[in-house]
Amino acid sequence: MKIIPVIDLKDGVVVHARQGQRERYQAINTALCQSPDVFRVIEAFLGVCKFDTFYIADLNAITDQGDHKQLIGEVLARFPQITFWIDKGYQKHDEGTQPAGNTLPVLGSESYRNETISEIKAYKNNFILSLDYSNANALGAPSLFSDPTFWPENIIIMTLERVGSNHGPDLNKLTEFCRQYPDKNFIAAGGVRNKQDCVLLSKAGIHQALVASALHSRTIKSEDMAEFQAKKYPVKPGYF
Repeated sequence: MKIIPVIDLKDGVVVHARQGQRERYQAINTALCQSPDVFRVIEAFLGVCKFDTFYIADLNAITDQGDHKQLIGEVLARFPQITFWIDKGYQKHDEGTQPAGNTLPVLGSESYRNETISEIKAYKNNFILSLDYSNANALGAPSLFSDPTFWPENIIIMTLERVGSNHGPDLNKLTEFCRQYPDKNFIAAGGVRNKQDCVLLSKAGIHQALVASALHSRTIKSEDMAEFQAKKYPVKPGYF
């Protein structure tokens, strides 16, 4: 199991995401890190494990209330050895812009409509798709859920109502995606609480998970990470 730490940025600080209710998110102050400063949070995560991949959600950009472009740029420069998956809402592909070498865009379904999803093709599969759900409802362009020709190899299944909920991952939905599309690499997001959840995900065919709360609360510890890394999983060619 590969754990990918999550950082949610809102108004310049790292916040604790809970069930997709973004207007209620509060600055991080946890057992792992008492500071909401993004650099201190990253260092705290790295104290648990030398993670090589992080996920950053720019909540201001996703909700059209500004962005953290400068701050994220500083993060990318400070940690060149880490790959950052960046979700900043609707992202129009720009051929003339050369992104930092240690970043990969996350395109969330909630930020796209049927009339704009054709732009996703311009990324030529060099992105991660996030299929976003809230209370069993698919968010965003319906075609993104029904037409796999838009899908890259790596797809996040984001269940927003389970984020920070302590209710566990949506194993039924994740298992069904793995069954229907065995050639894709699905990544769990929302509800991972502990080592046992990770074991269940692995048995379902999920070998990567986005995690924040369980790391902050220390229900997933350094020794768990060492155990995950020691185990070998059947990762398909081309997946990270």
